[in-house]
Amino acid sequence: MNSIVRKCHKATDNLRLMTRDPAKQARGRAMVSALLYVEVVVIVALLLWLITLSINSGIHEPLSLVGVVLFGILAASGLAVCARGYKKGKNFGRAPTVLANLIAIGVAKYQVDAGLWFVAVPLIILAIATLYFALTTIPE
Repeated sequence: MNSIVRKCHKATDNLRLMTRDPAKQARGRAMVSALLYVEVVVIVALLLWLITLSINSGIHEPLSLVGVVLFGILAASGLAVCARGYKKGKNFGRAPTVLANLIAIGVAKYQVDAGLWFVAVPLIILAIATLYFALTTIPE
C-alpha cells in the first residue's frame, strides 16, 4: 500500500512541474508557434531546392517529383495551421505537432546513418525543442 501512495505522490510531483500559469503557457505556445514556423520555412526551402535541382538536372520521373512536392506542400500547410492555432491559444495542433517532430527525429536517424551530420543535428535540435514546448504546454 505504501508503494502505491509513494507512486501517487511522485506522479503529482511530476504534474506540478507542468504549471498552468497563464503567462508561462502563453510563452510556451508562442515558442511552439515560432518553432513550427521555422519548420515550415525549412520545408518550403527544401521543396524549392528539390524543384530547382530536378529542373537543372533533367526530370526523369515527373510524377514522383509532383508527389513529393504535393506531400511537402501539405506538410508545410499543416504545420502552418498548427502554428497559427498555437499562436491563437488553441491546442488542436498538438497531436500533429508531436507526430511530425517524432517523424523528424526518425528521419534524422537515417541522415546520421548516411553521414549527413550537418543536416541531422540541427533537425534533431529543432524537433526536440518543439516537442518539449508542445508537450509541456498544457491545454486549457
